Amino acid sequence: MKDDIIKESILLFEKKGFSETSIQDIVNVLGVTKGTFYYYFSSKEQLLMEIHHAYITNLLDRQNRIIDNDYTTPTEKLTDIIRLLIMDVAENGPSARVYFREIRHLTKENIENIKQKREQFRLNVENVVQEGINQGLFKENLRVDIITFGILGVTNWSYNWFKPDGEVSPEELVDIYADMILAGITN
Repeated sequence: MKDDIIKESILLFEKKGFSETSIQDIVNVLGVTKGTFYYYFSSKEQLLMEIHHAYITNLLDRQNRIIDNDYTTPTEKLTDIIRLLIMDVAENGPSARVYFREIRHLTKENIENIKQKREQFRLNVENVVQEGINQGLFKENLRVDIITFGILGVTNWSYNWFKPDGEVSPEELVDIYADMILAGITN
């Protein structure tokens, strides 16, 4: 039931927004009582925190698998991270939209927890860019921090407009972004 509450809440938060979705809305969709909701979550904000935590933890785990692969180059790792982010939007669009849009509704303490994980994701990308510079694959005069913000900005903003069943497939978008980014930083 907990997973059902999370799944339906994500859909409601995506459609109506966190503020406009009540606990009653959530339990109505599921055909359960508020008591069922409160058995699993102490508040709607705790539910939102769990959604955020699960989302970024999953992304970090998958990113770490990419980074830990000693048989790939920094260029391949960056492409795989771009693929990870775009495919996640394609496959988990509602979760991505809730994750990026609704963070402002978390308490300051919860926001800090999520920001630490987001920061780790960003630092991991910075490390890959720096590794590419160190190996002579990427231009040596790059501002690693700014390049990383650019990569994450381009890919993460896709949640806002990208339609996986639209004119451009997810894999085509990965290729477009990877070509654009790598053309700007590769020697």
